[in-house]
Amino acid sequence: MARIRGVEANEAGLFTRFLYWMTRRKVGRVILPFKITAHQPRLLFAVGGMEMGQQALRTVDAKLKVLAEIKAATLVGCPF
Repeated sequence: MARIRGVEANEAGLFTRFLYWMTRRKVGRVILPFKITAHQPRLLFAVGGMEMGQQALRTVDAKLKVLAEIKAATLVGCPF
């Protein structure tokens, strides 16, 4: 459970609501770390740019990337 309450869509600005929509479309829901980062829209934009840049890299096979993500998530105890 997070100590900080996330920003809900009805409290968010236009840019953040657009990002929420994109996240729901891609992931199926808006995850809590994303909602917490939304308290600072500039930071949210930067994190999104970093994620898109990492996803666009073609130097590592996609299957290997997914396996690495799963392994890292299990090491840190990530629930999803």
